[in-house]
Order: sequence, then C-alpha cells, then structure tokens
Amino acid sequence: MHEIVRAFLEYLETERNYSPNTIRSYEADLLQFSSYLRSRSIRSLNLVRKETLRAYLSALLSAGLSRRSVSRKIACLRSFFRFAKRRHLCASNPMLTLVTPKIEKRLPSYLDERTTSCLLDEVNTKTPEGRRDAAILELFYSTGIRLGELISLDLADVDLERAVIKVTGKGRKQRILPLGRPAVAALRRYVDDRARLMGRSGVAEPKDAFFLTARGERFYPEAVARIVKRHIGKVSELEKTSPHVIRHTFATHLLNRGADLRAVKELLGHESLSTTQVYTHVSTEQMKKAYRQAHPKA
Repeated sequence: MHEIVRAFLEYLETERNYSPNTIRSYEADLLQFSSYLRSRSIRSLNLVRKETLRAYLSALLSAGLSRRSVSRKIACLRSFFRFAKRRHLCASNPMLTLVTPKIEKRLPSYLDERTTSCLLDEVNTKTPEGRRDAAILELFYSTGIRLGELISLDLADVDLERAVIKVTGKGRKQRILPLGRPAVAALRRYVDDRARLMGRSGVAEPKDAFFLTARGERFYPEAVARIVKRHIGKVSELEKTSPHVIRHTFATHLLNRGADLRAVKELLGHESLSTTQVYTHVSTEQMKKAYRQAHPKA
C-alpha cells in the first residue's frame, strides 16, 4: 500500500497542483489509515470493505476526534480510493456506499464593522513593526486572502500604482485582486521600511518575498498568525483570532453591503459557489438579530 500512497501524493502534486500543506495533511491521514489496516492484518486495498471503514471511523470518534476532523479524513480517503480505482490499483471503491457521520454546520466567526475599524485603527504605526502589522491587517481585510497566500506574495505580485495584487491560491490558480485605498497607503509605508530592512540585513540583492521578518527572511505562517491574534485580542473577545477570521469578515461585510455572491466567490478564490454561500447564512443571521432587536412584535 505504501507505493499506492506515494503514487497518490505525487498525483496530487503534479496533476492536481495541491499545496504542500494539503499534501502533508493527506499523507498523515493515509499513514494513520495504513497503520490501522496493519493492526487488523489487512495488507491489500482489495481486502478493505465498507465494514472496515465503518470500524475505522468508529475508532477515530472513540479516540476523541471531532466529527469535523473525521470528515476531513473521510474526504482524503474518498479521493484516495477514487484514484486507486481509476488506476486499477484496487478492484472496487468501498467509499462509494459508505454513509458518513454528519457534522454540525458552524457559522464562521467574524468581526462586525465597528470592531474591524477599531482593529485597523489601534495599531501603533510609529514603529517599523507597527507599520508592518498595519500593512498585514489592511491587506487581509482589503482582499480576503488566505494566510498562505499572504506569506507567498512576492514583490512582483504587488502593484501599488494600479492598486492590485496577484495571488497564487489553491491548486496554484492565480487571481488578480483590487486593493482599497487604506491598504495601498499602509503597504506604501511598509515598502519604505522594507527597503531599509534589506539595507540593514546586508543582503546584496533584494529578496523576492514581499513581507519580511526582522532578519530579512520570508514570514512563516505561525509568525503572521501570532501578529493577527495579538491585534484581534485587543479589540474583540472572539475565541477564534486567526487570519481566517479576517477573511470571513471581508466576505461577510461585502455581502452585508449588497455584493454579488458570485463576485465574492471569485475574490475569495473558491472553486464552488456552495463554499461561498455559508456567508449568506451569516448575513441572514445578522438580519434576524436586527429584526428581533428592533421589531416590537418580534
């Protein structure tokens, strides 16, 4: 089975253009599944039955995994068995008839407009670090890009004269996104600091990365996540304070102000409109809340 897993991961990378993070996640899920099969003395995919998969899912839930985590592992196995069947590496696909556990649909966490304004205004832009943080926050809110998309931005991807950025998203698909005026201003201030940082770091040639650490290196995800968490924590009591909260905020505010759902889909880089539709539920909940608060007969 090891060879089939390797072939599948190579397929995800070369033919489906999956991101390295997604491939690592799928690899971990499949290694866990392989370990489970070995513990049951199952050495071939042809010996995997629907009952085998049910027992595996039950074991995951009994181990304390959330239904959401189990659902992600199921998605991995669906893709894996579909690949194996198409490549004639197994006789049948046992995932086709498997009934999977339902997961609760949770509305995404987001900041209201007043709190978002406080978030963007509270940053101390008198220091280089503050101007960098302001640029990161403004860019997240202005474009709704993902964390991975932000840290992978290169200098060549940012056009402040035209007020657009070129983003490479999931599946290495690229899209051009507009920048709001506050974001352009924040990015211009950061670019000046970035040039001075490159001079201090002693690097002869400018590095490609747009956002750089104090050492003149490309940011890593955890560092940006800490920056966002720290600033959101100053203005909100939300439990979730990740960069994705600002992405949710971006989409929710657009729809609340009448943006077309398909336009928001393109801005977010979603493949399916159904993925974007979760934000219409958020808008509906806001409408219901306003109704209950304001209508005398609510």
